[in-house]
Amino acid sequence: MTSPRPLRRRPAFSRWACVFLVPASLAACSPGLDWREVRPADSGLLLMFPCKPEVHSRPATASEPVRMGMAQCKADGITFSVSWAEVRDPALVTPAMRQMRESVLSKLGAAEVGAPQALQVPGMTPSPEAVQLHLRSPAGPGGAGASEVDLALFTRGLWVYQVLMLAPKRQPAAWDGFINAMKLET
Repeated sequence: MTSPRPLRRRPAFSRWACVFLVPASLAACSPGLDWREVRPADSGLLLMFPCKPEVHSRPATASEPVRMGMAQCKADGITFSVSWAEVRDPALVTPAMRQMRESVLSKLGAAEVGAPQALQVPGMTPSPEAVQLHLRSPAGPGGAGASEVDLALFTRGLWVYQVLMLAPKRQPAAWDGFINAMKLET
């Protein structure tokens, strides 16, 4: 006759992890966010958007020597955007990243909330300017209500990238899903 197996108790951590992690992961999968893989032409990026983005690009010309592009969409009241530009001189990469950051702050009348966080995107060129920030804007675009903004900046070679999520209230799970799925193609 075999003795009954003793019941194993699960550690309290696993129960609490389920209580906090399951709702957070479900928030990123809300019905209003239909995630899909996107490769915007000439961006060198592979990313996930929660809606079908409109993609715009502009080739370099004699009067505008920088090749640029942008992919953007809005879902569940949240705007998701990725912009990229190719500068022609390596000495202009850092100033271009700073200019992108300052431009967002200026256009939205936003202020940084907390300290910038280091950012790692697979395939990026290491840079002290590669950061992610949380911003708060007292008034959104077009005079709308206050906005929470998550912003990331990074580079690869002569390409600079800006990733932005604008929402009426902070959406950390959606931001994590957006930023962490990003990869630079080789």
